Amino acid sequence: MVTAAQPRSPSPSPSPSSSAGAGGRAVRRVPAVRHLGPNWYACVMGTAIVGTAGAALPGHVVGLRAACTAVWALSLVLLAVLLTARSLHWLHHRDQARAHLLDPSAAPFYGCLSMALLAVGGGALTLGRDWIGTPAAIALDTVLFTAGTVIGLAAAVAVPYLMAVRHRIEPGQASPVWLLPLVAPMVSAAVGPLLVPHLPAGQPRETLLLACVAMFGVSLFATLVTLPVVFGRLLTGGPLPLALTPSLFLVLGPLGQSTTAVGKFADVAPGVVPGPYAEGFAVFAVLYGVPVMGFALMWLALAAAHVVRARRAGMRFSMTWWSFTFPVGTCVTGAEALARETGLVVYDGLTVALYVLLVAAWAVAAVHTARGLLSGVLLAGPRPAPGAPRPVTARTT
Repeated sequence: MVTAAQPRSPSPSPSPSSSAGAGGRAVRRVPAVRHLGPNWYACVMGTAIVGTAGAALPGHVVGLRAACTAVWALSLVLLAVLLTARSLHWLHHRDQARAHLLDPSAAPFYGCLSMALLAVGGGALTLGRDWIGTPAAIALDTVLFTAGTVIGLAAAVAVPYLMAVRHRIEPGQASPVWLLPLVAPMVSAAVGPLLVPHLPAGQPRETLLLACVAMFGVSLFATLVTLPVVFGRLLTGGPLPLALTPSLFLVLGPLGQSTTAVGKFADVAPGVVPGPYAEGFAVFAVLYGVPVMGFALMWLALAAAHVVRARRAGMRFSMTWWSFTFPVGTCVTGAEALARETGLVVYDGLTVALYVLLVAAWAVAAVHTARGLLSGVLLAGPRPAPGAPRPVTARTT
C-alpha cells in the first residue's frame, strides 16, 4: 500500500464515528468510507471495459453480448455506489479528502473519476441501449460524457499544478500513476465519437468530432512529456516497490486508448468532415495505430516481467492490481480498431488473446477485492507496528 503523511494533531482526535458540530453536538460520521480513496473508481473502469471490449470481438458467440451488457450494468451499479460513498467521504471526512489532494501518490487518482464516468457512459450506447433503449442510452451517455470530460480536463491541469507547487516530490518518486489524470482526456476523445451521429448534421457533429481530436492532442502530448520521466526512473532507479509494480500496466492506457480514438475518428468522419479529411482520418488510424500498438505489446511484455519478479519477491494483493484491467482493455479496443481499418486477421487474433487476458485479470482483481471488502481489510486504516506511536498515514491505494 502507498501511504501519505498527515499532520499530527496537537490534541486528542475525536472518535472516528463522530465529530463536534455546531453547539457542541455530536455529528455522526461514516467510518467505513474514511479511507475510501479516488483509486476505487478503477473498479468501475475495469468492469466497464470488460463489457465494452467484449461487444466488438470478432465472430459471433451466442450469449456474449448479453453477458457483456450484464457486466456493463454491473459497472453502472458500482459507479452509483462509489459516487454515493465518495460523497459521504467528502461530507464526513474532509480532512482525509484534503490529505488525498495533497498526497502526490493519491492526487493523480482523481483522473479515475473522470474515466469511470466516461467508461460507463460509452458502454450505455455500445451495450446499455439493448436494455434501456436508445433514447435513454443517449441521455445517460450525454450526462456522463459531459461530466467526465469536464472533470478530466480539470484534473489534467489541476493535478500537475498541485504536483508542481504543493507536493514535494523527489526525482526517484516518478511513477506511472502520474499518467492517470493525463489519460482522462484521451478517454473522452475515444468515447465522444459515439455521440457524433446523434447530433444534428453539420457544425454540431463536426464540432464534437474536432473537439475529440483536440482532447486527443491534449492527452497525447502530455503523455509524451511524462512517459520519458517514468521510463527514465525505471531504468536508473531500479524496480518499483512491490505494491506499485502493477502500476506499470498504466502505461498501456494512453497507448491503447489513443489507438482506439483514432479508429473512432475514422469511423465517424465520413459525412461529418470534408472528404479529404475523412480519408486522412482513415490513413492516420493505420499509420498511427500500428506502431503504437507495437510499442504497447513491447511494454506489456516488460510490465509482465516486472510483475512476475515482484510476485516471486512476495507482492501481495492491493488495489493497484486493478491496473491490470482498464489499460489492457484499451489495448483490446485498440486492436479491434486496427482489425476494422486494416482487415487483417492477425489483429482479430490479437484482440481475442488480449480479451482473454483482460477477463482473467478482472476476475482475479474482483475476487480479491470482494474478499478484502468482506474482511474489512481494504477499508481499514493503516495499523501501527507494535509499540509504534499513533499512525499518521492514510491509505491511498
